[in-house]
Amino acid sequence: MFIQTEQTPNPATLKFLPGCAVMESGTANFTDPRSASRSPLAERLFALPEVTGVFLAADFITITKNGDSDWPQLKPAVLAAIMEHFTAGRPVILAEAGEDANAAEGGEEDDEIVTQIKELLETRVRPAVAMDGGDIIFQDFEDGVVYLHMQGSCSGCPSSTATLKAGIENMLRHYIPEVREVCAV
Repeated sequence: MFIQTEQTPNPATLKFLPGCAVMESGTANFTDPRSASRSPLAERLFALPEVTGVFLAADFITITKNGDSDWPQLKPAVLAAIMEHFTAGRPVILAEAGEDANAAEGGEEDDEIVTQIKELLETRVRPAVAMDGGDIIFQDFEDGVVYLHMQGSCSGCPSSTATLKAGIENMLRHYIPEVREVCAV
């Protein structure tokens, strides 16, 4: 098994591409070891003391490290953990992984503006941020403000504010005049 790595705009994260499917659908974001109980892979990665976040997507894994560790020293341990997990044929997620995808859906009928926002996020924003090892999930639209949840390398990234304001906000305002602002939650 050959696992590729890619740097992300966030120096605290690294994107790992194992060359096989990671998640069948949706994404999973784990910000601490307690939240990783439904993912044997995330639990294994959190066993490394330097790992502070694990983000799982369709074909990649984004790892967030603490500020004190260096990638040249941590990267081999992460690669070994990922390789061991996949070569042993262990599951990535134990329970149904629909939680994150369902959270993005909202569960109720969306009005026309929210439908347009979600469509633009799905077709124009999510593919771009996935290339950088992250994801952006729609949370709410209220009084002209779009609330988005940033995951993976997008969470805590120094350039995330610029991405939100200069990129996503400008695009949404261009296509949907009712949008006044975009905020991270």
